[in-house]
Amino acid sequence: MLIKKAAVEGVGTALLLAAVVGSGIMAERLAGGNAAVALLANSLATGGALLALISAFGPLSGAHFNPLVTLALAGRGTFKRREVPAYAAAQAIGAIVGTVAANLMFDHGAIEFSTRDRSGAGQLLGELVATFGLLSIVLACGPRQAAAAVAGYITAAYWFTSSTSFANPAVTLARSLTDSFAGIRPADAPLFIAAQVAGALLSFAFIRWVNPVPEAA
Repeated sequence: MLIKKAAVEGVGTALLLAAVVGSGIMAERLAGGNAAVALLANSLATGGALLALISAFGPLSGAHFNPLVTLALAGRGTFKRREVPAYAAAQAIGAIVGTVAANLMFDHGAIEFSTRDRSGAGQLLGELVATFGLLSIVLACGPRQAAAAVAGYITAAYWFTSSTSFANPAVTLARSLTDSFAGIRPADAPLFIAAQVAGALLSFAFIRWVNPVPEAA
């Protein structure tokens, strides 16, 4: 049933954001001002959470946790288009719930608009590259390889992209609600999302060119 699959998407996205934001807050507290150590901890926690969540929830909902992934799979014909709005809504709500939960776990306000500056052409290019890579991996991988491939890529992309690889509009909006290591200023979020959409479109076109006929879902 769609309601059950959407619920899985919402819970999975909430747990992912709790991992991203919570590990960022914990890392910042324990790293003693060392940004490299904090980023290492944040990236490993995120990658580990992705591996576990995609492995567990993949058979139940597909474990998209990202509106761009849902839209791309629908565009490829491997996901039912009529289910896209329910998935996107569940992902957005789940992302906000996970961020609020992380804030509260660490005695922050439930919602704290971020003041972390993530502006500039370099960071936008980083988001385009991060999203292009993520969507290309999702569209090219079979279900059995997806968990390890996505987790490994995101862990690496935290380090090789200037933006630390948000690559997800729902994640971006939710992370504007935490004034912590993982945050992004609300004013910077729209351009981040625009760069993500551009990266997703380029990825979709590339994969469609190299593999016009995808495997059935």
